[in-house]
Amino acid sequence: MEFKMPLRVYMEDTDAGGIVFYVNYLKFLERARTEYMRELGFHKAAFIDESLMFVVTSLTTKYLRPAKLDEQLIVTARVIAAAKASLSFEQLVYRGDEVLCEGQVKLACVDKESLKPKRMPEALLAVLNV
Repeated sequence: MEFKMPLRVYMEDTDAGGIVFYVNYLKFLERARTEYMRELGFHKAAFIDESLMFVVTSLTTKYLRPAKLDEQLIVTARVIAAAKASLSFEQLVYRGDEVLCEGQVKLACVDKESLKPKRMPEALLAVLNV
């Protein structure tokens, strides 16, 4: 399943020339992953009771075209691999049909105290069909 989220480019997202500052694409990707998990029924607060959290273990991005101030974008998130304690996402940022940025993000599920890998909740694994 591919999750899609609309996003508007605001002044705070851009440099002095009105072009989205490269690091803000990472924020866009994070928002889309967070909203995707929320749509599946797993918002961040749900993990507090389970003493779990997700941490980024690897990230690659490819910037293809610049986004500009006030443009309407679509940010996607799709799980491409899942294991008992990790998830890998493919993410894209579009303007219309044009891909502006490609990203691949791997997350590890860890214990909040020890920061050691911990199995994801069975309910999440079931939703992801792992």
